[in-house]
Amino acid sequence: MSDISPNLQLPFLQPSQAQKHVTHNTALERLDILVQLRLQEVSATTPPAVPVEGQIFALGSGATGDWAGHDGELAIYLNGGWDFEPPLEGWQAVDLSTGAFLVWQNGAWQAPALPHDNLEGVGIATTSDATNRLALASPAALFSHAGAGHQLKINKANETETGTVLFQTNWSGRAEMGLAGEDDWSIKVSPEGNAWKTALRVDATSGRVGIGPEADTAQQLSVTADATEPTIQVRNAGGNGGATFRMIDDTSGSDWKFKTTGDGSFKLRDHASGLDVLYLEKATRVSDFVGPLRPASFTVATLPDPIAAGAGSMVFVSDVSGGAVPAFSDGSEWRRMTDRAVVT
Repeated sequence: MSDISPNLQLPFLQPSQAQKHVTHNTALERLDILVQLRLQEVSATTPPAVPVEGQIFALGSGATGDWAGHDGELAIYLNGGWDFEPPLEGWQAVDLSTGAFLVWQNGAWQAPALPHDNLEGVGIATTSDATNRLALASPAALFSHAGAGHQLKINKANETETGTVLFQTNWSGRAEMGLAGEDDWSIKVSPEGNAWKTALRVDATSGRVGIGPEADTAQQLSVTADATEPTIQVRNAGGNGGATFRMIDDTSGSDWKFKTTGDGSFKLRDHASGLDVLYLEKATRVSDFVGPLRPASFTVATLPDPIAAGAGSMVFVSDVSGGAVPAFSDGSEWRRMTDRAVVT
């Protein structure tokens, strides 16, 4: 039987041994040093000027002074002198200078390798749970590239499930974007976390866009208002030239602008030619038209009700006796503009 234990090399008491207390105390002294190992410094090379009884240093390469020739060993200050102990593979210690937990592996003190796969949960400065298996409490989170691009992927099981990003105020939902129970991409908002309205939807198949709570994606761009005017607002917030809404048709080459001017007047402009087809002056309410006006054309038999049309309404009547003529409503009858006779 060996005189010492295999791991911590504690001395055993022997039969009929004299001064057994010496052996026993030596074993206790080693236990006090090596169990719950606390290192004053790691990779130390120079002994302290005034060491304290029981201090332990993990020596690095190139140790000097009383530590010379003991690179990689533990320097232990006991009974007024230095004792040295080679660490064994797997010994564990705490570096008191940094608070780091270390393991002696492959000839060096290093942080233990922790498992990274199939973890039940990870909490960074907070606690994870069964639903939020990755939880982070931080002023910000950074996801950076590894030399090229970077993607953040949110994958759901099937079309009817949800894959979204939810924004909250005090743990109550306020906005959500992503694939919410469908494969169309949408943005939804809520004032209190219960009643939600869809602000924007993009059709997954066609790419068509709907804006507004009741908007569909039947058109390339559909905008609906929830009983609120205006449906679409185009605003000039201080620049020159007013606000503009432009429509371009590549097939026909047409290019039209609905435009407000600097003085608040309104223009309908053929942008390709630079011609203002319609000009509504704000100050005078006068309307200018480029080209002839063409009122709606009716026969005497198909004329609309003059009362419903309202006084001042104008039409063109194609089959009046004596020839076609423009006519106006006086509020009760259609009258010819030429002689004010009732149209018959």
